[in-house]
Amino acid sequence: MKIRVGFGFDVHRLVEGRDLWLGGIKLEHEKGLLGHSDADVLIHAICDALLGAANMRDIGYHFPDTAGAYKDIDSKILLKKTVDLIATKGYRIGNIDATVCAERPKLKARIPDMQETLARVMGTDSDDVSIKATTTEKLGFTGREEGISAYATVLIVKE
Repeated sequence: MKIRVGFGFDVHRLVEGRDLWLGGIKLEHEKGLLGHSDADVLIHAICDALLGAANMRDIGYHFPDTAGAYKDIDSKILLKKTVDLIATKGYRIGNIDATVCAERPKLKARIPDMQETLARVMGTDSDDVSIKATTTEKLGFTGREEGISAYATVLIVKE
């Protein structure tokens, strides 16, 4: 058995007039994340971590923001495609550990929904998807509520 780890990071600006998608679910908030797709920073960080672990470059390489096919796309579709990509090299997900950095909205109550949604998309058990939420204690762009960031570490396995 071969195991590999990967790390991913993403950030998007908060703006008015957009829906807020995090972890594959829509959240009620007065602002949403700006991006070519639905700008789900958590999913994008997970995709980058998975691709990195499999040595398959990054999300921008596979799903460029210059391609019209990805305009406003649901990031769950990108995540499913990413899982399929790493499978071409014989890898499956071992586990995911991710952190979302946001002052608001408070995410604690929605984390189980995110875990279930992401596990379903990736074809894994929700117990293999750890999601944590934190603030930056009102410091930096996150603290000023200008954006949201996410970090992800993954373990992938080849039998």
